[in-house]
Amino acid sequence: MSQQDWIASTGQPLRGSLTIPGDKSVSHRAIMLAALADGVSRIDGFLEGEDTRATAAIFARMGVRIDTPSASQRIVHGVGVDGLRAPDGVLDCGNAGTGMRLLSGLMAAQAFDSTLVGDESLSKRPMRRVTAPLQQMGARIDTREGGLPPLRVHGGQSLHGIDYTLEVASAQVKSAVLLAGLYAQGETTVREPHPTRDYTERMLAAFGADIEFSPGHACLRGGQRLRATDIAVPADFSSAAFFLVAASIVPGSELRLQAVGLNPRRTGLLQALRLMGADIREENRAEHGGETVADLLVRHAPLHGIEVPVELVPDMIDEFPALFVAAACALGPTRVSGAAELRVKESDRLASMATGLRALGLQIDETPDGATIHPGPLRGGSVQSHGDHRIAMAFAIAGQCSQGEVRIADIANVATSFPGFDDLARASGFALRDA
Repeated sequence: MSQQDWIASTGQPLRGSLTIPGDKSVSHRAIMLAALADGVSRIDGFLEGEDTRATAAIFARMGVRIDTPSASQRIVHGVGVDGLRAPDGVLDCGNAGTGMRLLSGLMAAQAFDSTLVGDESLSKRPMRRVTAPLQQMGARIDTREGGLPPLRVHGGQSLHGIDYTLEVASAQVKSAVLLAGLYAQGETTVREPHPTRDYTERMLAAFGADIEFSPGHACLRGGQRLRATDIAVPADFSSAAFFLVAASIVPGSELRLQAVGLNPRRTGLLQALRLMGADIREENRAEHGGETVADLLVRHAPLHGIEVPVELVPDMIDEFPALFVAAACALGPTRVSGAAELRVKESDRLASMATGLRALGLQIDETPDGATIHPGPLRGGSVQSHGDHRIAMAFAIAGQCSQGEVRIADIANVATSFPGFDDLARASGFALRDA
């Protein structure tokens, strides 16, 4: 398949009211827990992305009937916690790190063997942080050298609850341990050095599980059953982030982003942008399935550089590519530290953003766990996304404020998390075309 590229250039002020696709993290978890529940669950707002479809396809291969009455809807006929069937081959997670890590906890508790594989990018992402606590629980999981996928999970193991403190805050690792804990003997407790997003805890409670949780702590007893429930998936904050930044830096812009999920462990970028001077207001706040949502009204505002508070880093780990672009267009340098996790995402996001912004004429000082972004005029040039959807979308924003065209190489993976990004961007005023 030939490589797909974009060309981004200075567009119009961004205007309109946008509906952002459903939250990827919530969509993954909704499919998983609905499949394990007793009864039929309805999911509205499901993200029609390649990652989330891969997760749905995996459960279909394990005997779960999943109907699609219309786009962004799923009807899941749950088989119960003990009802999954052995698949006839490997389980392909595609590009979904969330899918693979959460499934590793779930599959470790099944009676049958399974193998989790991913695409080229996912196959380079380390899994030892998630396999280590699962092995402490009694799981048997084989990886390639370096803890890399594929994950070969041995079924028929008797799992026991553990009290586990994560070395590095990670919602995915926490979630994998809690899903294994559903099947384990005794209680499973997870503690975090910094609180991370609590989608799994909130959704387990929505499906009837007896779980205690507070920021940085979760405790679950094994042997519980789940009951079907209906889930309304909020708009994905990580996807909304690109439009929050774009409208902040493109003069004359005013955008409304509808019903965006505002999980407090997810919205560090919102706080960082406000510290930089962004004009972002929340309207029509509501609760949907235990999650807070609100319309975000964002207007262009002059931004200034900041030292990003380290306590915000875990709550904006997926939004740093967008933040780097905001920093590139601010007045004065922006410093990021405590973000070493960015080096093991879909790409080394620190290196990818630093290299790309340098290609557009900026000075970026990299450190092992962060960078200092020195703003200045963005010139045209060519940048590599390294197959990373968030890098590609970040440079599409940068192109809106550049003095020349920005060619963004290898953008096919945008469809994994934000299908239709380019159409929505163009509708709001972006100058963005296929190369």
